[in-house]
Amino acid sequence: MPTQGSNSKKSSEEGNRTPYQGKNRCFGEYKCPTCKRVWQSGNSWANAGQKCEKCTVNVYPYKQKKLDTDNKIDTNKEHPQHLCEKCRMLGRSCREPKRRW
Repeated sequence: MPTQGSNSKKSSEEGNRTPYQGKNRCFGEYKCPTCKRVWQSGNSWANAGQKCEKCTVNVYPYKQKKLDTDNKIDTNKEHPQHLCEKCRMLGRSCREPKRRW
């Protein structure tokens, strides 16, 4: 997470809202600034947030790391697309592979 100062200002000006700036899905940690609810997600993306289930505020992850087996992600668990900014931007589940026509 950027700290206060010139680096955070530069990141904001460039549109970087998250620590991770890659193209792949990653593991993110979130904390809602409104209700203080915390959660983790294996469906975290660069510059895309997730809505808090409790108060529906869009929250950007404060920490992100490479998606790996240590993250213990349950791929059988349903992904709440209505809370995922990436799904809303794509108009489909962010878990679905990119379509090639």
